[in-house]
Amino acid sequence: MRLLFVGDIVGRAGRKALTDHLDRLIDKHFVDLVVVNGENAAAGYGLTASVLRELFDAGVDVVTSGNHIWDKKEIMPVLEKESRLLRPANYPPGLPGHGSGVYETASGVKVGVLNLEGRVFMKNLDCPFRAADSLIAELEQVTPIIFVDFHAEATSEKQALGFYLDGRVSAVVGTHTHVQTADERILSAGTGYLTDVGMTGSQDAIIGNQKESATDRFLTQLPVRLEVAKKDPFLCGVLLTLNEETGRCEAIERIQQGS
Repeated sequence: MRLLFVGDIVGRAGRKALTDHLDRLIDKHFVDLVVVNGENAAAGYGLTASVLRELFDAGVDVVTSGNHIWDKKEIMPVLEKESRLLRPANYPPGLPGHGSGVYETASGVKVGVLNLEGRVFMKNLDCPFRAADSLIAELEQVTPIIFVDFHAEATSEKQALGFYLDGRVSAVVGTHTHVQTADERILSAGTGYLTDVGMTGSQDAIIGNQKESATDRFLTQLPVRLEVAKKDPFLCGVLLTLNEETGRCEAIERIQQGS
């Protein structure tokens, strides 16, 4: 089966790029399941119920997230009710939402999706490695196909999780830094790996924000308000070909689509 994962959707430009390209990508690559990271989809920070519906209407099957999922409070009840929306599994117990789920393609193939968040240069959360151990043990009882979105800052932490889970999941793909890396590969035990899938938003920008406001922050060292960029939307993603019987990754291909 083929899984398309699209990186951090940033604001209106990201949603436009997704809408403009997704149908064609699905048809061209015979995609069975579409997963996107949507934590920045609503005005660049967080997610709302209406924007979530827009993503689903565009053809998305599952939405993962990260540290910005909590930015818009209205998403809290949605996290509890909508099984197709995930938040990182390694937040403290008692918070709304779920960190993993099993989803079925049109042909009946079950796919496990696991969302984790890193700790290096980020919040002091529960251990993503141990959270993965626990949740993978549950998911593998249902399906051998398990996809992991690791929302993390440090390349070393992402690589470590990739090797730690090699042979136990189908793929580990990183999000959060908004810049697509060029290190896609299949690890020795059959797990697909990419340090960061990149973002879907304005290419004429600094990680999705207007160049002027982002640069002013560096020049002045003041908390300048960042404005989400809208020009030159483009899409970053990764296409994974996964064996339905073993769950192993058979091919991995980075995707970039401009306007």
